[in-house]
Amino acid sequence: MIYLDANATTSLAPEVLEAMLPWLREGFANPSGSYATARQARKAIDHARGQVAESIGADPGEIIFTGGGTESVNTALHSLDQLAGSGVAVVSAIEHSAVLRCVESFTREIVRVPVTPGGRVETTALAAALENAAYVSLMAANNETGVIQPLEEAVALARGRGLPIHTDAIQVMGKIPVDVRKLGVDLLSLSAHKFHGPKGVGALYVREGLRFQPFLQGGGQESGRRSGTENTAAIVGMGAAVAWLRGQPPGPMEVLRDAFEQRILASVNGVSVNGEIGKRLPNTSHLSFEGCEAAGLLILLDEAGLACSAGSACMTGKQKPSHVQLAMGIPETLAKSSLRFSFSRMNTLAEALAAAEMVVRAVAKLRRVQGAGVGPVAVYSP
Repeated sequence: MIYLDANATTSLAPEVLEAMLPWLREGFANPSGSYATARQARKAIDHARGQVAESIGADPGEIIFTGGGTESVNTALHSLDQLAGSGVAVVSAIEHSAVLRCVESFTREIVRVPVTPGGRVETTALAAALENAAYVSLMAANNETGVIQPLEEAVALARGRGLPIHTDAIQVMGKIPVDVRKLGVDLLSLSAHKFHGPKGVGALYVREGLRFQPFLQGGGQESGRRSGTENTAAIVGMGAAVAWLRGQPPGPMEVLRDAFEQRILASVNGVSVNGEIGKRLPNTSHLSFEGCEAAGLLILLDEAGLACSAGSACMTGKQKPSHVQLAMGIPETLAKSSLRFSFSRMNTLAEALAAAEMVVRAVAKLRRVQGAGVGPVAVYSP
């Protein structure tokens, strides 16, 4: 199988697994204990905290470990909503459901800032929305299209009004540099399984000095900021994953993505690349295939041995257009013909080219079956 769904999850790097194994075996002690094995677990967690902090330019005390990206996002937004004064919650129209469903659960009014046809937040509309805002949450890059958002401009606008700002940076870690000091955000969410770490662990950066309200109450772990017994093995794995990333060469995913797209665009009519070309994550390709239902393409590609998705993994199986694509102004029929291909550092050029050939053949087959009048499909032959 060729796996091109890295924005949904990534495989565990071998080095990460090796780092975790001792803590799944003999290092199982509760880190809150007072005996030697518990102190060792605590030391391992503190070491991982330092690794994660260093990877984003933060101090270790600004990192809270969570049970994943969704918890990190919900924790950040819960704190902002509890502590902010009057005003609306400002988010983009293309946020992940972890953000949208969370703010919708609050009693505060929500303003969803529109995006351009290229999938980037309209900064003029954002500036207008901030006039009556309590806080802001803007993703660093979209999980479906890979479009990188104007986060630094958004931070500057929020700072000008004294507003706190959170960013969902879950998709960008391991793909483009993340530096919280440069960005200037107050809160930032991460999830380990998006960059070859384990599932079930995430982190929340909370800027030092920012007022903070815990989401989970209980035993007071994570310095009273996130109660619940720490998952030592997973936390160690997250630290090992960011350390592993530092040793990886830059740029390979962009080469694979571009070769994949070029092969398809040269061979298939009626294909459109969604998202501003020069403002995308290097690993993400979001394509629409005129005259093809995405559901049918997914079946054919799965049978051929290619794993990809019709958008966010959280939307898989839901037969309706993505809110992200609709916000970009993509027609509903075309939105239903879109697939996301997302590469990881584990993929090769040979896989990228083979995957492109699978897509070309699947589109040709589906169009023959559906009788789509899009013109001939040229199957590439090297």
